[in-house]
Amino acid sequence: MAEGKQPVLNQVSDFELKLLKVFRTVAACGGFSAAEVSLGISRAAISMQMADLESRLGFKLCQRGRAGFALTDEGRRVLEASDRLVGAIDHFKAEINDLHQHLRGTLAIGITDNLVSHPGMKITHGLAALKARGPEVKIHIHMQPSDDIEIGVLDGRLNIGVVPRVRELPGLDYLPLYEESSSLYCASGHPLFADDEILIAAGKESRKLTDFELVVPSFAQPTEAQALYRRHPLGARANDREGIMFLLLTGCYLGYLPDHYARPWVERGRLRALQPNSIGFTTRFCAITARSRRANLVLDTFLETLSPPSSSG
Repeated sequence: MAEGKQPVLNQVSDFELKLLKVFRTVAACGGFSAAEVSLGISRAAISMQMADLESRLGFKLCQRGRAGFALTDEGRRVLEASDRLVGAIDHFKAEINDLHQHLRGTLAIGITDNLVSHPGMKITHGLAALKARGPEVKIHIHMQPSDDIEIGVLDGRLNIGVVPRVRELPGLDYLPLYEESSSLYCASGHPLFADDEILIAAGKESRKLTDFELVVPSFAQPTEAQALYRRHPLGARANDREGIMFLLLTGCYLGYLPDHYARPWVERGRLRALQPNSIGFTTRFCAITARSRRANLVLDTFLETLSPPSSSG
């Protein structure tokens, strides 16, 4: 940049807003490496977009090196200004809602796959209660992997997400919803389907349970689940739970599935849980919202429906 010719931000287009969302995610995650996971793009791509934003603004936003990641003074001021910008947009939406004196607007919610059969039904009941209080509210559901949901909530494309609580990002707030139990399953056609006692019956079979191939998910798992997966040889990978089910039904693999999701297949005689009293794990699900979010009447109302009732003493 030539000396004396400082850039002037004449407009804030969708592109500048996109770059600001990348910067806000980097700041919320505390660095480029953590943001790489949340944004789903490489550090090189993040670096290029950050450099583009810094060029447009005319100053450095952050420092990174051996001493770690830190915002510059200008970066902190830009982050504060972007918070006010996002807040102003949310405040505008809230004021328009208030003008009509009743609940209206849009709720964009991201949900991981195959939760609809969970007996807790908190999401379904919450959406029903929201529509009862605001019949004109529009609900947009996005079925996505948990990483994509985290990104969507952080950058404002989603108002709220429902994900397994396997990690915590500093830019998000977490509301516990329910727990989900998972067991080890095999399908008809698998050597263990008829009788897994062959594993311990003397003189019948020398193979151990951990000798059989397992379907390993490519999405994040609780720590206790990761330990269980490491006990088996890798047979196949799947990026969602329906993919795990497809592979199990071949009769070639073992795999962990949520019990509520597997139950209909068990009842039809297609799946069988192996040693369910001793093998399995629990996944805790929660609702996530952006920590920097501003007042949003539709979202706040939905959060009320998800929150447990306060004790009367």
